Amino acid sequence: MKFSRNSQEVQKEQQINMYQFLVFVRKEFYHIFRDRKSLLIIFALPIAQMLIFGFALTNEIKNTEIAIMDGANDEASHNLIEELNASRYFEIVATPNTIDEIDKAFKADEIKLAIIIPPQFKENLLHNNSASIQLLADATDPNTATTLEVYAGSVIRDYQNNANGAFKLPYTITNEIRMLYNPQLKGAYLFVPGVMGMILLLISAMMTSISIVREKELNTMEILLASPLKPMVLILSKAVPYMVISLINVSTILIISVTLLDLPINGSIFLVLGVCFLFITTALSLGLMISNITDSQQTAMFISLMGLMLPTLILSGFMFPIENMPVPMQVLSNIVPTKWFFIIIKDVMIKGLGFNSVWKEILILFGMTVFFLTISWRKFKIRLE
Repeated sequence: MKFSRNSQEVQKEQQINMYQFLVFVRKEFYHIFRDRKSLLIIFALPIAQMLIFGFALTNEIKNTEIAIMDGANDEASHNLIEELNASRYFEIVATPNTIDEIDKAFKADEIKLAIIIPPQFKENLLHNNSASIQLLADATDPNTATTLEVYAGSVIRDYQNNANGAFKLPYTITNEIRMLYNPQLKGAYLFVPGVMGMILLLISAMMTSISIVREKELNTMEILLASPLKPMVLILSKAVPYMVISLINVSTILIISVTLLDLPINGSIFLVLGVCFLFITTALSLGLMISNITDSQQTAMFISLMGLMLPTLILSGFMFPIENMPVPMQVLSNIVPTKWFFIIIKDVMIKGLGFNSVWKEILILFGMTVFFLTISWRKFKIRLE
């Protein structure tokens, strides 16, 4: 009978603790929904960032203003111009007659590319089986200039293949190029995984750290700690609402990516959600650590924004290739959680890989989570003694 009575008491105590835990979680939800600024940051900011990065800030080059100087003015040149004009990459805004006019258009920043079709273009194709076309690009932006030349060369090559038809010239060497995983070179394939990591890291870490530091500033932390709950359980109760909200943001981001940005989920959706859950836990743990080393909301926000956003933008790999960076920066990038999340999401969503291909990165994120939680627990215990 004694064992039965003790077991019932323990069970009753656990039920009371769970009820109190849920009360604190509900209180934090009430606080979040009363604060309109927090709601704006939590729900509106992720949607705005996804749309901005997905549509405006893209590495795709479309509707580029170009000029075409048609020195031949024959059937072949007209067909080529129609091919260029039909492409989504170019928009013909000028038809200069001289090189000086092209130079003025470049200096006025009216065009980014000029295509010069020589006289007797059709005759050279028919009689000499060859004709030269000159491409002039504004190389003040080398990457854009190179990309435009590739796009224009691709259109011209397609025109040549259509003009040849079934007849193949002797000793003709052609290159067959295939773009794997992203054949249309859409920028969303790169930006969505990176922006997803940045949103989840900033919101989860920043909001968690601010919510706890706010209790310190209002001198209510001691009152909360006087509750029967253990201190760390109490702190975790404040992180649970942001876990739920972050998962809602993940669902919103995935829906926008699939429906508006045409980004497929080639891998397991359950693996994607599981990795997002792990990364959110990592970000929340980082927020808890920040809250334990700061005493004001301004300091916590500064560390969360500047201390996390800049490394995420620079060292995560979705804005700048890490392999092109100096060795010290490549080493430093390994401590940025978003880098590993970006690798996992890109491999799973875009390439369609499974757990066997990303388990190392998942293990690194799990290790970071344990590390942040351990530091948070130790700093918290030291401060209370």
